[in-house]
Amino acid sequence: MTRPDIRILPWPFDPEAEARALRSACSAAGAIVTFIGQARDEGDPSLQLILESCPGLTEKEIEGFAENAFRRWPLEALVIRHRIGAMAPGEPIVFVGAASAHRRAAFESVDFIMDYLKSAAPFWKRECRAQGDRWIEPRVEDHQDLKRWQALP
Repeated sequence: MTRPDIRILPWPFDPEAEARALRSACSAAGAIVTFIGQARDEGDPSLQLILESCPGLTEKEIEGFAENAFRRWPLEALVIRHRIGAMAPGEPIVFVGAASAHRRAAFESVDFIMDYLKSAAPFWKRECRAQGDRWIEPRVEDHQDLKRWQALP
């Protein structure tokens, strides 16, 4: 796999199945690193997370950033799955998996992609509760995490 495999999904996905598929496709890789992000369970039964995107634009933006990861690290594969739509607490939101000959490249590339997805990817996140909705913005720390990659070669 020489290009990133990116899918924005309006339905639930199985992150374990995604990890198995990556391992199967990259059985000769020395390292496979995966990250699974899920909707937080804050103990509020009315809580729902809604993510919106701009079809076409979101995929194109993420693809450009993912191709940057291929230029920075010797990756065999990079898989990104991201949910949109309504999600209940505990549901997977994002899966990022990278395969490389060595662990450092796999770890760093997944971290790089997650820093981008958390702070700059074109998604809009809304938290819905019985007492009302609120838009969720990236935290200052999320932007700082992304900036650290600019200082590195």
